[in-house]
Amino acid sequence: MTLILISIFTAVMAIFTLTPICKVEAWYIRGFDFPRVQFSLLISLLLVAQCIFLDLSSPIAWGLILVALSCLGYQLWWIAPYTPLFPVEVQRAKRSGGLTKPYDTVSILTANVLTPNKNAKGLVDLIKRHQPDIFVTLESDNWWQSQLDVLELDYPHTMKCPLDNLYGMHVYARFPLSKSQIQFLVEDDVPSMHTLIHTPSGHTINAHFLHPAPPSPTENETSEERDAELLVVAKKVSKTDVPTIVAGDLNDVAWSYSTRLFRKISGLLDPRVGRGMYNTYHASYWFMRWPLDHLFHSHHFRLLKIERLPGFGSDHFALLTQLQLEAEAKPVQNTVSLEEGDEAIAQEKIDQQNVEVSDVASFNNSK
Repeated sequence: MTLILISIFTAVMAIFTLTPICKVEAWYIRGFDFPRVQFSLLISLLLVAQCIFLDLSSPIAWGLILVALSCLGYQLWWIAPYTPLFPVEVQRAKRSGGLTKPYDTVSILTANVLTPNKNAKGLVDLIKRHQPDIFVTLESDNWWQSQLDVLELDYPHTMKCPLDNLYGMHVYARFPLSKSQIQFLVEDDVPSMHTLIHTPSGHTINAHFLHPAPPSPTENETSEERDAELLVVAKKVSKTDVPTIVAGDLNDVAWSYSTRLFRKISGLLDPRVGRGMYNTYHASYWFMRWPLDHLFHSHHFRLLKIERLPGFGSDHFALLTQLQLEAEAKPVQNTVSLEEGDEAIAQEKIDQQNVEVSDVASFNNSK
């Protein structure tokens, strides 16, 4: 009986591990991309049970152990970059005289507020405590806008798109914004925000804030829409050689194939690599968390700080990232490289949704 139970559990873990390898975009397939940490823990417990309860003189036992080890190794391959065991992708910022020059830095707080959540004070308190240069909210409707507008004295430069469909977005900035555009790139009711940020030192930063709809039984049946929005923006930013930031709730985990393809196509860096996962969802369930909220940036930046902030009633934690502009940063920073076929796969995903790179807001600094 014990052998049967362990064999069944081993088979289940093998199925969970192998399922996302296929590139089928259905929500019930792509959902297996998310809980790789949880699967790794379950497989580790399975290995312990195998060693305790199986007859290790039996070839069947060693076959089951080999299957479990293979599954664990594959799961860890995806999540290992988001642990301190892996080399960092983004270097630490240089400091002058022990202090960072504030006019060379930009700090961005992103927060999916959860529309029904009414604890606006909790988020406002976080913003006042951490004093980001820019904060971006997702799922913010007219009620949330009325609560956040009290911060306009300190954040006079804004972009506002309040919606009641869980895809409203707002940007509040201390720094001037220009050429700001709210676009509906793939779906008519899912906006994205694109703007130039002008720092006090005279730098200009291309910024793209996204919140594509996820693949799920209550949203889109496949990941096609999400992937197309991510990849068309990736191709757009790959054509620039100016400081660039892409941030938001991407409804995809950091280690998925889709996010990895986004990084390859865009050439942007992930400050979490080599540091940690910074899981932002689900705020209420510690055993079911993964990184859904992201900030990627071009080689022009080094990292000062990345921090997951305390909860404020949403199902997401807010993410605070502080970057420093350094012209010489490029030669010493790593990123994932394009492989043969990546461009074709990305273009196919974009074509499926009839969206083009030229549809994404242009700031007249493309190559």
